[in-house]
Amino acid sequence: MSVNYKPDNYSTVSPYLIVDGASDTIAFLETVFDAIELRRFPNDEGKLLHSEVRLGDSVLMIADRGDDWEAVPAHVHIYVPDVDATYQWALAAGATAVQAPVKKDDPDKRGGVKDAGGTTWWIATRQE
Repeated sequence: MSVNYKPDNYSTVSPYLIVDGASDTIAFLETVFDAIELRRFPNDEGKLLHSEVRLGDSVLMIADRGDDWEAVPAHVHIYVPDVDATYQWALAAGATAVQAPVKKDDPDKRGGVKDAGGTTWWIATRQE
């Protein structure tokens, strides 16, 4: 029997976010994007050494900054069914506005928010 090189139902590429407040980031993702937590590995102080959440068809890995890893600001793009509603949910969940949703020269209506952990989420809905 051979072992698959990656877990079933995982995409080939998974962003890995190192943030301040990984548990808060996960709660934000659950509230705004209906993320599903898959795994969580805390240390003795409760900081997350590693966690994984499913966002639609993708897995996102998240950890708290630590002695060996600094928090790094990141930008993540995510397609959602309703960019306007998701933008409002994100603001209600504590995110700060980066850009209100707007339709420009491509088929997507896109906006951006920054969560408390420092990640900027670019949210879009295709509107051909």
